[in-house]
Amino acid sequence: MTLAPGLRASRTIMVEREDTAIAAGSGDVPVLATPRLLAFAEGVTTAAIAKELEPGQTSVGTRVELSHLAATGVGAHVEIAAELTEVEGRRLVFSVTAVDRRGTLVFTATIERMLVDRERFLARITR
Repeated sequence: MTLAPGLRASRTIMVEREDTAIAAGSGDVPVLATPRLLAFAEGVTTAAIAKELEPGQTSVGTRVELSHLAATGVGAHVEIAAELTEVEGRRLVFSVTAVDRRGTLVFTATIERMLVDRERFLARITR
């Protein structure tokens, strides 16, 4: 299997109360929390490459650069889309966007992940 730029995935979410800044502890307003949006974005990056990974291989997040551009309230729908834009050895770079149903750009990010052997990675975790 080969990882190459152009792999994509997307997911549409509806903002729930548990997704808000209040629930996440990252603010005191009932809007989609940046940490939740980032978690959704990371999930979409992993989905983009899931079918192309070798057995025993996974990826871990290593770097994020993001801009949260618009507030999104409870009940709103947001589509989060990721595209693999660069592969450099084990390093993967994704471009991620989130757009609401009105067409408002809610979020942009560059997310880097590193390919790792799952067992070796887990064996090195400090406990």
